[in-house]
Amino acid sequence: MSTKEQYWKYSLITIIIGLGIILARQITPFLGGLLGALTIYILVRRQMIYLSEKRKIKRTIAATVITAEAILCFLVPLALVVWLAVVNLQNINLDPQAVIAPFEEAASIIKARTGYNVLSGNSLSFFISSLPRIGQTLMGGISSFIVNMFVLVFVLYFMLIGGKKMEQYVNELLPFNETNTQEIVHEINMIVRSNAIGIPLLAVIQGGVAMLGYWIFDAPNILFSGFLTGFASIIPMAGTALVWIPIAIYMALIGNWFQAIGLVIFGSLVISQLDNLIRFVIQKKMADIHPLITVFGVVIGLSLFGFMGVIFGPLLLSLFFLFVNMFKKGYLDGAK
Repeated sequence: MSTKEQYWKYSLITIIIGLGIILARQITPFLGGLLGALTIYILVRRQMIYLSEKRKIKRTIAATVITAEAILCFLVPLALVVWLAVVNLQNINLDPQAVIAPFEEAASIIKARTGYNVLSGNSLSFFISSLPRIGQTLMGGISSFIVNMFVLVFVLYFMLIGGKKMEQYVNELLPFNETNTQEIVHEINMIVRSNAIGIPLLAVIQGGVAMLGYWIFDAPNILFSGFLTGFASIIPMAGTALVWIPIAIYMALIGNWFQAIGLVIFGSLVISQLDNLIRFVIQKKMADIHPLITVFGVVIGLSLFGFMGVIFGPLLLSLFFLFVNMFKKGYLDGAK
């Protein structure tokens, strides 16, 4: 390769990297929508192949049908969750005292029995003044979520149109041989399917079982508490205990000792154990992922990708170990 050709080559590489960094910085706010589109594309890819290749339906029509299906099956339930969050945020902004009341009641009970004032006047006033700011921050997050949902639908449609041509182009860019490329694609498909199906299923089951326990032991606000429990199931290690333990403590403080003890037993033996059992069974059954990869992957993913980190965190960690294993087989084992 001549000096001029080397100059062209490395100049082009530099331009690509520079533009890539600029684009990556600008596209970060829409990362959730892009990752969501990729997730749904992996889930509905077979349907698109069936409609376009076996049923001979035009790709534009098939892509429109599947995009509409994705909106109904994935985005409408998410929109209902967001609507529930918006309603509760409005209540916080309109009547902060209603949110503080249970804490004041619990604090007064603690003070009456121990003499210790948990909520001083300054801390209480600071907390009340912080509630509107918390609500505004969450509302900003909801606005970002809505924008990302539009990005998801838009990107998903064109991913479905691109189909196998897009996949082939990406495969050609990967710096691996055909065997390794197939292994990577298989790993991505398994982990994304496992988490995209398993995590919502786990949340629904956990929320339903928790609501049953809350109903049996007469916990306050059963519907909202069940929703929070299902949402908390995505958090590794602690999970649902972040919800049912404070509820049990509050019930004990207001004098419902029997119900509180019953909820603790039910939460420990049923809710939390069901969480661990279903999570690990789903992961092992659908993707054969080690439980530690799932746990640490979710912790890493949530900080990197936000909510979508529950899917792409374990994927990132699994790909890291897969690449290490490829390097070992390709270079270290062959050098012996």
